[in-house]
Amino acid sequence: MTLPDRGAFSRREYLKGLVAVGGTAALAACLDEESSVDIPTGDPAAVPERQHAWNAVLSGDNENIAPARHHVLLSLTLARDPTGDDRERFERALETLERAYEWSHEGLLFTVGYTPRYFERVGWNGLPEPTALTEFESPEFEDGDCQIHLASDHSQAVLAAEEALLGEIETINGVEVETDIGDLVDSRERLTGFVGPGLPAEHQDTPGVPDSEPIHEEAPFFMGFRSGFEESQASEDRVTIEDGPFAGGTTRHVESLSIDLRQWYEQDSQFQRVAKLFSHEHAAEGLVGEYGEKLDESNGLTAERIANTLEDARQHGVVGHAQKAARAREDGEPLLLRRDFNTTDDDRPGLHFLSVQREIEEFVRVREAMAGADIAEDSAVGSITNNGILQYLTVRRRGNYLLPPRELRAFPDP
Repeated sequence: MTLPDRGAFSRREYLKGLVAVGGTAALAACLDEESSVDIPTGDPAAVPERQHAWNAVLSGDNENIAPARHHVLLSLTLARDPTGDDRERFERALETLERAYEWSHEGLLFTVGYTPRYFERVGWNGLPEPTALTEFESPEFEDGDCQIHLASDHSQAVLAAEEALLGEIETINGVEVETDIGDLVDSRERLTGFVGPGLPAEHQDTPGVPDSEPIHEEAPFFMGFRSGFEESQASEDRVTIEDGPFAGGTTRHVESLSIDLRQWYEQDSQFQRVAKLFSHEHAAEGLVGEYGEKLDESNGLTAERIANTLEDARQHGVVGHAQKAARAREDGEPLLLRRDFNTTDDDRPGLHFLSVQREIEEFVRVREAMAGADIAEDSAVGSITNNGILQYLTVRRRGNYLLPPRELRAFPDP
């Protein structure tokens, strides 16, 4: 891919574009652009045993945790079955990243997840294959061995971490790269993105975004509203595997979506968008605001509103996405910890919906609640029309991953 033209973009747009391109040339351009940025180094001894334990070192206000701004999902297909020496080498390479960058959003956060294909190599069948979850989708499926999620507020950190792991650079943030896994990798695939207030508005020149530039300048997501409210998120304890060979780990599902923003913004009014994303009550009572600024640590869904989901569909002919999903909670507690982010991969607006949960079946259960097939059968709401935000989303890719505890993260063999 060609590097973006520095003169054609703002600094933030340029850095996001470099992350999307990747490679040593993009890294060099990024380091030049961020030459005044001083990223703190780290200490492997300070990194928690649970790979997914990010919340304590992310930023945020008194109400919600804010994700890191830049993200890369690096899927790797191995050239051969890894050996014991390979495991040791991979662990040393990962520890190099931990020395190079502080474990925080200001440094670098990462997880290593493994696919059903990988576990076939080592004779373990505890992770299900991804499947289509509705009759309306025909996605591609992850076909690699592992996926590394890299996240940071600094684009140079995610780019440098990728290149260091693959043996393309000799130093990273002043730390020598002593080993890498480049020779173990047969192929790689990159999914990239960003999240944060104002970032989607800077991508309104992306094909598929209406010419009217309708995305609010404070919105963190392309669809124009805040998400990831604390009371709608599972805790890190809730998503942690409690027993078995990977106790202390978790599972991840990545659902890559394209979004029809022209239809979302040009066909529907603000009232309709709020009703479809949250609930009819949210729209009628003005609970959300322009981009979700009226909501605090909760999305405003009460137990009564969740229980009345079908009644709302029958009465108003529309049902909210959040309202449907909340029906899958257990004893009022969410099952999923979302860490999703916007993307312009393939030069179109989308979302990499990244969900962490104790077991994949819990994601499937919540996704079925989001689909609302039962509501469509018993109301005037259609299979996708007025059924939350289904009519605006196209599922393009799915992948299931197991994230071992940190001590087993390098090519585990249960």
